[in-house]
This record gives sequence, C-alpha cells and structure tokens, in this order.
Amino acid sequence: MTKQICLILILLLSTAICHAQKKNAGYVLHINRTQYPIVIDGIADDLAWANTDVAKDFFMVLPMDKGPATQQCEIRMAYDEDNIYLVATFYNNTKGKNFVESLRRDFSFGKNDNFLLFLDPFNNQTTGFTFGSNAAGAQWDGTMYGGSAVDLSWDSKWVSAVQRDDEKWVFEMALPFKSIRYEKDVTEWGINFSRLDLKTSEKSSWTPIPRQFPTAALALTGTLVWDAPPPSPSLNVSFIPYILGEVSTINDNKSSTDGKIGGDIKFSLSSSLNLDLTVNPDFSQVEVDRQVTNLDRFELFFPERRQFFLENADLFANFGYATIRPFFSRRIGLGVPIDAGARISGNLDKNWRLGIMDIQTSSVEETGQPTQNYGVLSLQRKVFSRSSIGLMLVNKESFRYPSEEDSLRTLFPKYNRNIGIEYNLASSDNLWNGKTFVLKSFAPDEDSRGITQAANISYNNRQWSWGVQEEVVGSSYTAEVGFVPRDSYIRLSGYLGYLFFPEKGPIVSHGPRIDLSHFFDPDFKNTDYQNTLGYTLNYRNRSALQAQLINEYVKLLTPFDPTRTGKELLDAGVQNTWNTFRLLYNSKPQALFTYSFDSSMGGYYENGTRLSITNELGYRFQPYVSLSSTMSYNNISLPAPWNTTEFWLIGSKVDVTFTNKLFFATLFQYNEQTRNFNLNSRFQWRYQPASDLFLVFTKNERLAPFSGSTWNLTLKLTYWFNP
Repeated sequence: MTKQICLILILLLSTAICHAQKKNAGYVLHINRTQYPIVIDGIADDLAWANTDVAKDFFMVLPMDKGPATQQCEIRMAYDEDNIYLVATFYNNTKGKNFVESLRRDFSFGKNDNFLLFLDPFNNQTTGFTFGSNAAGAQWDGTMYGGSAVDLSWDSKWVSAVQRDDEKWVFEMALPFKSIRYEKDVTEWGINFSRLDLKTSEKSSWTPIPRQFPTAALALTGTLVWDAPPPSPSLNVSFIPYILGEVSTINDNKSSTDGKIGGDIKFSLSSSLNLDLTVNPDFSQVEVDRQVTNLDRFELFFPERRQFFLENADLFANFGYATIRPFFSRRIGLGVPIDAGARISGNLDKNWRLGIMDIQTSSVEETGQPTQNYGVLSLQRKVFSRSSIGLMLVNKESFRYPSEEDSLRTLFPKYNRNIGIEYNLASSDNLWNGKTFVLKSFAPDEDSRGITQAANISYNNRQWSWGVQEEVVGSSYTAEVGFVPRDSYIRLSGYLGYLFFPEKGPIVSHGPRIDLSHFFDPDFKNTDYQNTLGYTLNYRNRSALQAQLINEYVKLLTPFDPTRTGKELLDAGVQNTWNTFRLLYNSKPQALFTYSFDSSMGGYYENGTRLSITNELGYRFQPYVSLSSTMSYNNISLPAPWNTTEFWLIGSKVDVTFTNKLFFATLFQYNEQTRNFNLNSRFQWRYQPASDLFLVFTKNERLAPFSGSTWNLTLKLTYWFNP
C-alpha cells in the first residue's frame, strides 16, 4: 500500500507542478562578438570590454535572501571565433582582506572568497558546466548534473588570471569553445554568477535565489543571449598518454621495479557527445581512502576516486539511492588489472542523455578469478520542465576461468545482470523533488533473481522541509557490480524540519528537525529503527551548532561483534534498545584556525555504554600552507567477555601549494581498531594545462597481530596532446 501511495503522490505532483516557465528567464545578459584581442591578465583594460553588456546589482542569498547584495560585482562577457571571454570585478565595499584556503584547483567552496560561473548551454535546467576562481587565482571547473550538483573531477583546458588591490579583485578568463559541449545554432543559454565574500559572510547571485537553494541551481539561472549562433563545434580529439616507473617492497623483501605505459583518448562524436577510451589505465596518483572507525553491521561505502570512472559519473552512479545502487564503479579493477575501457557519454539533444561504458579486466591465477567484462548502459529522457525518466542496464560477464572447478563458478558466477527504470521528479520552482525506481536482477542461480523497488518525495521551502521514503529490497536481489549492503528488508523513513529567522543577533536561523527510519523483515516485523530529534543553530559568521537525541532499537539478524575487533559474537536474534545524546559544532570557515567536533554519549548493546568523540583541527598560512588533523576516540563499555574496549583513529594532512601549478600533500593515518598505519605523499607539477608530473610515495603497515608492510614509490608523467 505504501508503494502505491508514493507512486500516486509523485504522479499527481508531476502533473501539477512540473509545467512552468523558468522563473528567472527575464534576467538577460547579451554577449557579442568582439573584433579586438583580449589578453588574459586580470587587468581588464582591453578595448573589447568597453562596450559590453554588464551583469550587476546582485541579490543576497546568504545570510538572508531579502534584498540586494552589499558587496558589488560587475560581470562582462564577449567571444570570438575560438573562445568565450569573461571578466568579473568584485568590489570590497566592506574593507578587509580576502580569505583563501590554498592555490589548489577545485578548492572547497565554503572556505574561500570565490566567484563561480554556471553555464547551461542546452537550457535543460539539469546539466551544464561550472568555472570559477578563488581570490588568489586557484581555478575551479566541473560538470553539472541533477539541476545543481557539481562533479569537480572533470578538468578542461582554459586560462584565467586574478589581480587584487585594496578596492577590488578582478578575475579574467578565456574558455575555448572546444572545451565545452553545446547544441549547434542555439542562441540562448542558461547562465548565472555567484560570489562568496567571507569577511561579510555574504553569498550573492546575479539572479534572485531563495536561501534554501544553492546558487548552482540551474532552474534559477538567467539567460545568456548571443548576437549570433556560437561558432559551430569543430572536431575535437585529445590524446593523454602517460609513462611511469615504480619501486615497491612487500614485507621488507627485496625491492622490485616496474614500468608502465598507457593512456586515454578523448573524441567528440558530436557537439555534445564524447567517446573516451583508456588502455592500460593507471591510478597511482589517486589519494588513498580516509580511514574510519567501523562499528557498523553492514558494508561501509568508500567513494570512487579514479578519474576515468568519475567523469560524467552521474549518468552511471546516481541511479537508485545511496544504499541501493545497481552500479558502483569501485567493484571494478580494485586488486585486479584493468586492460582497457571505453565510455560514450553526453547529450543526444536537449531532452536525451546517453551513457555507455565497457571495461575489461584480466584474470588472476592466484585467486582463480576469471577474465571479466563489465558493461553499463544508461539512458535518460527529460520530461516536463526538469524531471526525467531513466533506464539502466548493467552486465557482468565472467569467462576464461583458470580451471574448470565448479567452486570457481560458484565463487565467480558466469554472469550477473541488472535492469532498472526510474523516474526523477524535479519541479520547475525547485521546491519539490522525488524519485521512484524498480530494479530486477538476473543470474544463473534462481536465488539471485530478485526485485527491488523504492520511492520518495520531498519538499523544501524557506522555512519548512519534509520528506518521506520507502524501500523494498528482495532477499534474492543481487547486484554484484552495485552497492547494496543490506537485502531482504522493507524500510519506511521520513523527516520534518522548520527554521526560524531572527531579525537581529548572531544567529541567522535556528529550528528543530525530526528524522524517523524503521526497518522491517519481509513479514513486516520490525527489526531495527532509529528516531532522531535535533535542533540546529546557524550563525551569521557561518558556524553551526547542532544537538540531537537519538533512540535506537536493533534486533540482530546475524551474529555480530559489537566492538569489531575480533572479540566474541552476539547471537542472532538478540534485541537491544538504547538512547544517545549527540552534539556537533563547526567553526566559522573564514578563520585561519578552524575546528569542529562530533561527540556522542549513550547506551549500546547488552546494556552497555559508548562514548565517541571526533575532532578536526585546521590552520592555514594562506594561501600556501594548510594543516589539518583528525582525532577520533571511542570507549565501549560492555559486560564480560567484551569488557571495556577503546581505540583511537588519528590522521593529519599537510597541503602545500607553492603556486597554482605546483603542489605537495602528505596524509598520515593510524587506525587502532584495525592496527593499520598509512602514509601517502604526493608531489604534483602541472607544467602545461591538464598535463602533470607526479611523484607519489605510499607506505602501508599492519601492526601486530596483523603483520605486514608495503611501500611504493611512483614517478608518473602525463601529457594532454590536443592537435
């Protein structure tokens, strides 16, 4: 019944609220072709800027969205046969220095004075591009999806410069047409500009945007009007080869050396559709995973960090929910060599998007793993103003088994397939969002051919926010290439929140929120729940304090060690209920010294107690050096045989940005729970746009009783060749 109610609600709301004109279409900026040369130096004294249209009179978004911005901005744009040009001037109407975290590309938005450009070339209000800079000149670029989400893993070739004085800072850029995708002969694009000024804690936008929405919201962009259709996209082919050498040692044995070559090819199939090929890919420069304290009964999620899988990832990785994903790229190639891969992704036209990926991995004789092929098809059709219908097919095929043993075919089944369809609701005014989807799995074993279904809807205005969600995961549903840590359950969840806005004082908003999450078995018997009542204080200086009361119930479905340290197991069927108090705080990001904490104290299994304290400290010598540390302490007190268990997790990072092209970072981690020590150091020199030299050192050591040690030193050179 719940499923039918959610589906009916989504369909009714789709009809009622999805047909509407774009809200801010009347905010228009004209862009004209220039005959004068433009030098990208941040000075902006070129003749081309003398007679351009100007975007100014920005609106305040934060701390309050009730009037004009106090910090004035002026944006001008022009173009020629090869590039789009932009110059932005940001006046310091309130005196004070600029705040920047570092010179590193794709900086943290909330910790830097910055400017961002949001482009929607297809005017579909769901996908686009973003470019920008912080006040020290560090670049920002990414692709946009889902109406406002940004994928910063995407890098493209473009140039920019920043100049600063006491009165203002100026950003100037040249963006090659071939670096983005757009539809031929279209003369109106969606566009918006965003500024964050930390000394006044003010975020502003060219178009008016309610404070509950990000300035990246493509549904709330204005209109960029071209004086003529942009130049027709030309053929664009890029070759990105790499060469590397490495030295490694395992358990203090004799060092071994190795060399490797490979690379990527990027080819534009059309003005908005790309083909990416990779041969013998290498990901040695990717930062290692952050270690965590694990007291969960189910598999933990770790994000994908490999470049090939991150670009246009929304087409593949966002189908379903965070805990019900039919495709999760980290299932591919971790500990197994990837031979080659291909990906087609992009827009077929204004309404259709396509993603196709195929990856081939090698066999591993030591484990008996056969050669495997992974194929994914994602197809999206825009409906109404911003909603979409999606189809996904995922196929994992095993062949060339090292032997004909039946046990290998049980361990590595011949195939596993998923097919799914989903509907994403996004209202034209950005207030309503929702999703419903159905997934079906196929496998040689009948016990692995199941169905999963889920739906949700949410509403978010300036003061009220609420949402409801239901999930049904079948006991026989399997997604070997996906992330579904839990099966055979029904889940009902929801939340309700409200914000108050004081007229004066240090607090900009505050309010309560209640979250409910209940799990049931297939017979609809309650197996666990978590009910949370919280209250949040948001300060005008961008700091925040939150308190929560949490009530939990757990009936163990399988035996479980509540300390996750190898001690005795609690029996399946054991039931426990406890309460927890949690307190969280984040300091103002514009301070040179920043800190946060997340602490909780309450009950635990077997009438025990658990104290958890996590603290993060940071200090920066802006914009060149950023220091940070993380400390997590857990104390678990239980009756015998567990008694008292305590463990620390310690991490520290040094991030040095000598220039916006030369970087060094070191990450140290020690996890007492797993007895693991890890050190990862990376030197990067961006000697040409999108071309890098990396020197990476990694050491991983498992302390007694888990002995083992490895270290690796890699030198890698990449070059982006764009004929």
